[in-house]
Amino acid sequence: MTENQIGTIIVDCAFQVHQTLGPGLLESTYEACLVYELQQAGLKVEVQKALPVVYKDVTLDVGYRLDILVEGKVIVENKSVAELNDVHTAQILSYLKLSGCKLGYLINFNVSLIKYGINRLVNNL
Repeated sequence: MTENQIGTIIVDCAFQVHQTLGPGLLESTYEACLVYELQQAGLKVEVQKALPVVYKDVTLDVGYRLDILVEGKVIVENKSVAELNDVHTAQILSYLKLSGCKLGYLINFNVSLIKYGINRLVNNL
């Protein structure tokens, strides 16, 4: 399955979660529900996956965690905030770079329509 195919399923699942729950809940709630939907779609999902930093040939576990890693290829960062800002985008771009993944989604569930909360980001390796 390609990253784009996985991405299509992620977006569909995010729509499902938002349609069912609406905005205003905790990030952890949306994460658990999105994980459930992704698993129901038959995808391999890793939650709160450790992301070490390799610095000068030394691997350092400095506490970074991916919210969701799908099929080992696509990162999903969940938010439930009034407004996304540049630091949220920088976070997922850094995660893409550190992990070697090409595709990521920054999803803010605290929006009236989920289409306004889904941001697709690509790591140009």
